[in-house]
Amino acid sequence: MRLFKQLVGVFVVLGVLVGALMIFSYDVVKIQWVSFMGLQPSYSTQEQPLPVPALSIPVEGPAYILANGAPNNPVPSDETSIARGAQIFATNCVMCHGETGQGNGIVSAFLVKKKPADLTGVLVQTKTDGALFMSISNGVFNPQNTLFPDDKFSGQMPPMNENLTVRERWDVINYIRTLLATGQ
Repeated sequence: MRLFKQLVGVFVVLGVLVGALMIFSYDVVKIQWVSFMGLQPSYSTQEQPLPVPALSIPVEGPAYILANGAPNNPVPSDETSIARGAQIFATNCVMCHGETGQGNGIVSAFLVKKKPADLTGVLVQTKTDGALFMSISNGVFNPQNTLFPDDKFSGQMPPMNENLTVRERWDVINYIRTLLATGQ
């Protein structure tokens, strides 16, 4: 009988320990554990990211650093770059800007307030390559969007920096320069 009492006592102690462990492991009782990840600055989803640290270089290289202004085009405008830019343009830009780049793509019929830019026009063609690169990278937005105040890109060009690599953006710019020259 004494052995039975000891065995019941051991099982009761083990049951209490396992129960306490289960309560904490399934977050029935929440304990704020020390986490160094929680002590650093961060941002939530859909929130503006933190500024880039000083003297840091982007993963794809120093394509542009905001403090330095618009960059210079490092990609020569040769046949390879223009052909690559034409392919990228056909995949990513034709739906809004149209095959000829005149802003008459399929999607442009649904854009009521602001039509896509005419890439063959003087306004775009007189911009520097760096200004075009910044427009493609960061997008063109409407800061006075009163219809959809939470959607700053309503009817405007979204940023393409996550869709296109730095080299692809420069190739598209080299192709855009040929639109006026060829009279497309």
